[in-house]
Amino acid sequence: MPDLVHSLSQKLKEIQIKRYIAPLLITVILLVAEFSFGILKGYEKFIVALGSSILTELMLGRLVLGKWRNLSSAYITGISVSILVRSQLNWIYALCSMLSITSKYVIRYKGTHIWNPSNFGVVALLILASNKLAILSIQWGNNLWPMLVIWVLGFAIIWRVKRFHICATYVASFFFFSLLRSWITGDPFMAEISPITGPMYQLFVFFMITDPKTTVKSRLGQYLVAFSIGLVEFIFRLNSFIYAPFYALFVVGPTAMFIEKWWQSHDFPKLAQYVSRSKITSS
Repeated sequence: MPDLVHSLSQKLKEIQIKRYIAPLLITVILLVAEFSFGILKGYEKFIVALGSSILTELMLGRLVLGKWRNLSSAYITGISVSILVRSQLNWIYALCSMLSITSKYVIRYKGTHIWNPSNFGVVALLILASNKLAILSIQWGNNLWPMLVIWVLGFAIIWRVKRFHICATYVASFFFFSLLRSWITGDPFMAEISPITGPMYQLFVFFMITDPKTTVKSRLGQYLVAFSIGLVEFIFRLNSFIYAPFYALFVVGPTAMFIEKWWQSHDFPKLAQYVSRSKITSS
């Protein structure tokens, strides 16, 4: 009995630690980016984005699910919006946060949301109000230490929560397609890969494409989706889309989730197991 209690206690501690790893990492990115570049351009918009995200999560969780939700997701969403969105209008930050959180409750398939919340909110506003906002596009430049600290810390944390292979696949795909794009367009290879050094891509790599709620479950599927995001981003970039990674995830992520959920709902995994067993039996 004591062993069982100890085991359950350790499991609960591990769950709690994992729950707060992502908020810790995004806080580090925020602090490093702010002290290096003053990335927030004032704290009013930060408060609006974060407050709108948390309030929307609290209200919809209570109204739709009848309970108070854990606010980790809302915290990550609010900070992501405050870092990524560039606008003179406070209501843009509020609207982006509200759209992001609302998408989790409204746009669902087979009991789960299929878009990463921040990605949905950002792309929705880029489509609906492109003349009112831009997306963060600075790089770390020659100041390499902040970038190295975040990448090393980020990969260590992602390794801990068993999402490293997703990040690594996407980053490798990014470099490969950057080389291919450089060969096609004649632009310098270093110019093609420079965007990945900035805070925008750090948020994209560590939070958007690895979001446990909006990534497929199978490991092979995760490899394929990460590569597909790189491929679709490559296509968007060739067609001069400025915010190509966000559009790529907006297309690939929910498509992959829909296919996986549809496949599972039709018992195809059971059919594959049955066929495999039949082959073993017949041999």
